[in-house]
Amino acid sequence: MAKKVAVLAVNPVNGLGLFTYLETFFENKIPYKVFAVYNSIDIKTNSGLRIKTDDVIEDLVGHATDYDALVFSCGDAVPVFVQNAKKPYNKLLLQVIQEFATAKKLMIGHCGAGVFFDAAGVDKGKQIACHPYVKNTIKKGIYSSNPIAIDMPFFTAAEEHELPLLMPEIIKALQ
Repeated sequence: MAKKVAVLAVNPVNGLGLFTYLETFFENKIPYKVFAVYNSIDIKTNSGLRIKTDDVIEDLVGHATDYDALVFSCGDAVPVFVQNAKKPYNKLLLQVIQEFATAKKLMIGHCGAGVFFDAAGVDKGKQIACHPYVKNTIKKGIYSSNPIAIDMPFFTAAEEHELPLLMPEIIKALQ
């Protein structure tokens, strides 16, 4: 039986990245639920497309054991987080990442995901691929200049354009 995935979508989310995950999970019959890292299920992509998620991050708190993996679908996450770091949903973002890591779940993401894994303090000594513009923010993990990095339980890609390289490995781990 396929494993169940919690997908985090920031507001605004990178549509290409989010839809790459969701389409691949759908095609491979991997159950998932999308949680907005926001105070509403109504978010948008960074190109302006409005979408509705399944739930909000507040309702994911305390439910790491219900899932096998956490996906951080990036967008304009880093600059938007900096502007809204004190918002309750952003505090919950770091809490949820910590809960999933403590529960030893697969941690998946691209672009700025590594920044948030690092900020949550869960990537110590692990190879993390992330966008080169944010590589200097990786302090606990080890920045990888490769397009993708797999260092269990982390599956990371530098940018959404590298997700096709990473998705087959994610699917193997989730089936």
